[in-house]
Amino acid sequence: MTDIWQWLALAGLGAFHGVNPAMGWLFAVALGLQEGRRGAVMKALPPIALGHALSVLLVVAGFGMLQLVAAPGLPEGAAAGALIGFGVWRLVRGYRHRVRVGMRAGFAGLALWSFLMASAHGAGLMVLPLLLGMLAPAQMLALSLCGPGAAMTGTVAALGSLAAGLAVVLVHMAAMLAVIAAVALVVFDTVGLGILRRGWVNFDLLWAGALIGTGAAILLLG
Repeated sequence: MTDIWQWLALAGLGAFHGVNPAMGWLFAVALGLQEGRRGAVMKALPPIALGHALSVLLVVAGFGMLQLVAAPGLPEGAAAGALIGFGVWRLVRGYRHRVRVGMRAGFAGLALWSFLMASAHGAGLMVLPLLLGMLAPAQMLALSLCGPGAAMTGTVAALGSLAAGLAVVLVHMAAMLAVIAAVALVVFDTVGLGILRRGWVNFDLLWAGALIGTGAAILLLG
């Protein structure tokens, strides 16, 4: 069975994304204040979560395809290189990106905005190290479900990898959505956007450091 700490780390990563205002709660609060009602905040959350999940799913699916066709060790090296490279890019140029969607955006517009923001921040890349640790247990579980005497074929391994990938995306999205909802409602109901004038945490800098550090850890421990 996959170590429970991996799932907790995955949920924690989703929570970190949820706290980051660039991932959606700031937009949701702004929409709520613009319309003057709490319901507008809640209405913005599903498309924001969907766009984020699609961005992560795209990275996970691409990594899964690489796992099937690449030589052993190559996916891990590719993941480490992507993490470090993207982290360096975030340090040098990442803060300059601008994603513009009108404040009257509907469901599709919000989902697109969230997808682009999550992709620009490399949100899907950080789940890859955790996914790596979950692949083997998921594949073994798929094999056990095939019954006695079953062999670990490419199809069985692919099914296990698919299940692990979907679980990663769902857990990550659920944790992120829960935190975004909590933060957005607290800010809307009691704090207001004035908090942004009193204090600000540079999440871009923290995120870039986390990307680089995780990539380096994969290289050192691999």
